Amino acid sequence: MTNALSRLLETRDWLMADGATGTNLFNMGLSSGDAPELWNTEHPDRIRTLYKSAVDAGSDIFLTNSFGGNASRLKLHDAQHRARELSRISAELGREVADASGRVVVVAGSVGPTGEIFAPMGPLTHEVAVEIFHEQAEGLKEGGADVLWLETISAPEEYRAAAEAFALAGMPWCGTMSFDTAGRTMMGVTSADMVDMVEALPNPPVAFGANCGVGASDLLRTVLGFAAQGTERPIIAKGNAGIPKYHDGHIHYDGTPELMAEYAVMARDCGATIIGGCCGTMPEHLEKMHEALSTRPRGPRPTLDEIAEKLGGFSSAADGTGEDDGPKRQRRGRRRG
Repeated sequence: MTNALSRLLETRDWLMADGATGTNLFNMGLSSGDAPELWNTEHPDRIRTLYKSAVDAGSDIFLTNSFGGNASRLKLHDAQHRARELSRISAELGREVADASGRVVVVAGSVGPTGEIFAPMGPLTHEVAVEIFHEQAEGLKEGGADVLWLETISAPEEYRAAAEAFALAGMPWCGTMSFDTAGRTMMGVTSADMVDMVEALPNPPVAFGANCGVGASDLLRTVLGFAAQGTERPIIAKGNAGIPKYHDGHIHYDGTPELMAEYAVMARDCGATIIGGCCGTMPEHLEKMHEALSTRPRGPRPTLDEIAEKLGGFSSAADGTGEDDGPKRQRRGRRRG
């Protein structure tokens, strides 16, 4: 399937994605506990500003403000009936910004987890999950998204349900999982497991990878795990800007723009093709990342020791893939962002 992302991937050896959605919106006045997706209609000017800040910093891809825009998540705000509408508007606003940029910029329709546990441990069935994801996918498609972007997934069942839903919508897609528990997702998936799962899908993603997690070092170890499987599918790295710290009543991420520039170059050298930031990543981080990717030559694949030396130690001694002989230097007091 030909799409804007695939065309860019054919002509470039790296692409830069965007940064945080939540962190930036909190800085614009979003209150904790509020649904960011409601701002698509309440404050569309702020959502345009969010998108434009990524484009102006050099991003080739930005994600729509629709991460929690599925009916299951919106039910928490009594807005489950607005899932398709809010997703559509998030993409329409993105289309405006991308089309006015003067270059090819990919509008990626963000799709986050349902927040439910799959049967038999929880109430969510495969059929209902497909229905939920399909509704959101159709809204994003109507709004003009170039590609759907599944992110922060922990359960393989949910990843597979989304893939089926995106096939029903006839949309190309990308999909990342969050590896935040000793190199595994919360549901125990390792980097090697994810590669096997992705390659077995009837409707595989254009690109796959990792986002969020517990920090840049851990995320790059996961990227190395993907690359070690020999996959030829483009890999996505979207790591947090350091570690969250509570300061003066606010959560602040300690990753500097300079550290994120180092992370971006190392992500490329680890094997990632699409590189961006997640929680805490601001436009000033993206600017330094873009500058580093544009000016610094590609280098050899870094070792775990080199990653730890430049970006900080790992949160666990191993990543669950059997490669337990890496550096044992660990961070203290690191928690999920």
